[in-house]
Amino acid sequence: MESKYTLPSKSPLKSIGSAVRNGIIPLKRKFQGPENSNGKMFKANGVSLAGGANNKTNGPQHPNQPTAKQITSKMQMEQQRQALPVTGCRKRLIQEIYKSDTLLIMGETGSGKTTQIPQFLLAAGLCNKGMIAVTQPRRVAAITVAKRVAQEQHSQLGETVGYTVRFEDCTSARTRIRFMTDGFLLREALADRLLRNYAVIMLDEAHERTVSTDVLFGIVKEAQRQRRLRSLLPLKVIVTSATMDIDHFGRYFGVKGMYLEGRTHPVRVMHAKESQSDYLHATLVTLFDIHRNTPSNHDVLIFLTGQEEIEAMAQQIRQIAKTNINNVASVRVFPLYAQLPQNKQLECFLPAPANARKIVLATNIAETSVTIPGVRCVIDSGFVKRRIYSPSTGLDVLRVVRISQAQSWQRCGRAGRDAPGTCYRTYTQEEMNAFEKMPKPEILRSNICSTVLQLLALGIDCKSFDFLDRPSPEAMETAYQKLESLGAVRNASTVPELTPLGRQMAQFPLDPQYSKLLLAAPQFSCMEEMLSLVAVLSGDNVFVSSVEKREHANLAHAKFHSKYGDHLTLLNVFSAFQKTEKIKLWCHDNFLNTRNLSYARDVRKQLLEVVERLALQINSCGNNYDQVRKCLLVGLFDNIAELQRDNFYMTITGRQRAKIHPSSVFHGKYRPEYIIFSEIVLTERNFLRQVTEISPEWVAEVVPHFTHLNRIKLSS
Repeated sequence: MESKYTLPSKSPLKSIGSAVRNGIIPLKRKFQGPENSNGKMFKANGVSLAGGANNKTNGPQHPNQPTAKQITSKMQMEQQRQALPVTGCRKRLIQEIYKSDTLLIMGETGSGKTTQIPQFLLAAGLCNKGMIAVTQPRRVAAITVAKRVAQEQHSQLGETVGYTVRFEDCTSARTRIRFMTDGFLLREALADRLLRNYAVIMLDEAHERTVSTDVLFGIVKEAQRQRRLRSLLPLKVIVTSATMDIDHFGRYFGVKGMYLEGRTHPVRVMHAKESQSDYLHATLVTLFDIHRNTPSNHDVLIFLTGQEEIEAMAQQIRQIAKTNINNVASVRVFPLYAQLPQNKQLECFLPAPANARKIVLATNIAETSVTIPGVRCVIDSGFVKRRIYSPSTGLDVLRVVRISQAQSWQRCGRAGRDAPGTCYRTYTQEEMNAFEKMPKPEILRSNICSTVLQLLALGIDCKSFDFLDRPSPEAMETAYQKLESLGAVRNASTVPELTPLGRQMAQFPLDPQYSKLLLAAPQFSCMEEMLSLVAVLSGDNVFVSSVEKREHANLAHAKFHSKYGDHLTLLNVFSAFQKTEKIKLWCHDNFLNTRNLSYARDVRKQLLEVVERLALQINSCGNNYDQVRKCLLVGLFDNIAELQRDNFYMTITGRQRAKIHPSSVFHGKYRPEYIIFSEIVLTERNFLRQVTEISPEWVAEVVPHFTHLNRIKLSS
């Protein structure tokens, strides 16, 4: 496969050339790593790097997150910290932070910005009157980075350094550095818009542009302004990323950016000479070419698009490794994706046994923050699975699309964290030149209904909020109309105002539709059932689909099927889970995801606390499941579909033709005349996910305003 690749001719840093010309302050450091034969530092692919492609090494030199063998003494750990690029400009960073309330730092992969800057702030006394918050887009990053920083501080996790993610708080009164998900900090802002618990807020991985991070940009700017007006302790804000559009961020925050050299090891980049029609096949061939021709301690990280693709590829790799490779090291394959149980996610961070190669198959969860020790080769498929919401149709389009150039370089950087490495791209240089430079922010391609409700709860009208990138007027109008139809907002088209019901809905960390279900549940005597169902719906898929044991999995899942549809099937699964003592064994035998069900259980506990705080009645409908189905209509009345003569369904709102998703209990079986669904997604065609049969006469009974608004008449 090597002949199909060629070295790139362009520098990865050309995309930030304009930023350098327009005010980035370069952060220089004294070089502390290996030198080339002339005793000087040199550049590979346009990035300041230590050593060259021929630089020999017997193991990791300057890792950001070292392996277990490297963490053998405090001295070793301190040496590793001192070797990080960010350490050389520590004084300059602290000076800039004291001079300015806001700092933008574009630090290359491997610079040490995520782990070291919070510790610099701690040592400088910037947390004497408040904590240092460090946000991450993903919980796995928040947890792993917190553990690493706690080790470097030689303290127990939860003391000086802790983390807080949804349903897991590993902090104490002594915690000064607190890692957390961006969503959690946003929830804190609902209670205190000034974020008075914090002296410094570091928004890491800003380039990912999640909805929560984008909203936090505006929240922290306003908190800074209000603190100054009230003569309170200034709030320091640090925005960090490896690939953010520094010009765009600089204009928004009104400050200059700082550039931090980072990658401690060179990465050789190889592009495919010819366009590949099947990126999965190209990935597989490239992997086994690497496996035959590189040392076994060169672990491989492969970027793929999703769970199903990863599981199928893992099975193929194991089969090929058993049959086709002779006198070559064995392989250990580890998947890494968001829905994987946390203990399984962490397995890929362990070193591979002697004479075995670790192969990690990951989604874009591995692009940033987390360092997987041992990785020397990266195979980039060039694709990502992205969800895009259309306000006009109400469709969530889930498609496999090309990554951006920024993501491409993020992935490339994963190969140079431990030692010199190589990145193999299964796309040509010309194809990469056609990629968009930065990924489209999530807030511009998502349903912003929850965001609008949260901002209204903060007393902020979304139409006047200071967004880094403002959602389209159509997206905002659709969100306000949806909230008005749910009873959360009045005067949506003029001066939107949160209703008492809307204020209650904002108390729940849920999509407004699901909040409405819980608030309506006491009327239908099904609060216990709705708490369980909403908890499951707010998490990831609880069913495990096994490629190897598909028939066994289908039989196991059939035990929970409800004749009424998927929502009550999920309720049956969760009810059985709640009664089980040996949950891991039970979930394994029934092909269910232990992590997602345990997560749902934790969600239910939190929702119950909110329900009790709001003094809502807690009751149960027993076996009268019609009450649950009627209650579903209160929040999901926009999601009704009617069976057509050609066996397709037509959605009442939006008039979209769709089929029931293959994962449904109704797929290929009974087709109800009227159904209610959780969401409609477009993959190769429109699919209705999580459907339940309803009686049409219930619509006029439960949501009489619905038929009037849509000028339709449902009859049995």
